[in-house]
Amino acid sequence: MPPGPSGRITRGTTNINRLRRVDRWMAHHPAITGVLTGTPRPLVVDLGYGARPDTTIEMARRLRAVAPDLQMVGLEIDPERVVEPRDGVRFGVGGFEVAGLSPYLIRAFNVLRQYDESEVAQAWATMRAALGPDGLIVEGTCDEIGRRCCWILLDADGPRSLTLSWSPEHTARPSELAERLPKALIHRNVPGERIHRLLRHADRCWDVAATHAAFGPRVRWRRALELLAADGVECVISRGRSVDNVLTVPWSEVAPLPVE
Repeated sequence: MPPGPSGRITRGTTNINRLRRVDRWMAHHPAITGVLTGTPRPLVVDLGYGARPDTTIEMARRLRAVAPDLQMVGLEIDPERVVEPRDGVRFGVGGFEVAGLSPYLIRAFNVLRQYDESEVAQAWATMRAALGPDGLIVEGTCDEIGRRCCWILLDADGPRSLTLSWSPEHTARPSELAERLPKALIHRNVPGERIHRLLRHADRCWDVAATHAAFGPRVRWRRALELLAADGVECVISRGRSVDNVLTVPWSEVAPLPVE
């Protein structure tokens, strides 16, 4: 008999449009759009979609604006949550082993939050082993209605970057996203760790950028990003306008320090 799904049943909490920020980011990220458009009928998996399939269907719609021929599969470890195909999306039972599929993109959101930090590396390794050529994983966490989101981009070799994305109207300071950090980092937000340093640094730059507050929080955040970059933080500064405030840094900027 083949082994069963890898993982544990989660609470299944979900809301319509909850993952819109990460969907928008994926639909514009060069590495993700490159693998989706460079592969005929690329397979994409949404792992752990929860009690309802809404966010999987939304993800398919947003990514099909980039790759219209993609195949979308939603996987849930709880068989009772599996539904019939709809809107061109299939659903099935699966865990971190992604049901034996070889997807080019896996989104695993709000799945590892209920695990111990010690279990993260194995979950990542299991998903990475299933990836198709040049495949990518987006693993992260968000609040209940998606105003604050944090995620890690991984490839077959490991984590590549961390992204924080938030609604500027409902977040006063970048460090408020600390409670939504992915499991690999949430317990590392303490003095001496890189993620703690980054969040404190982002807050300081946000404060200095208050001179741009009259132009709105998005313009102010762009100035904060410029200040971060000037201070030596390797962060992405988008050329275009965004409805979200976004901070993306290489994994080396936040990777947990080894335990001595």
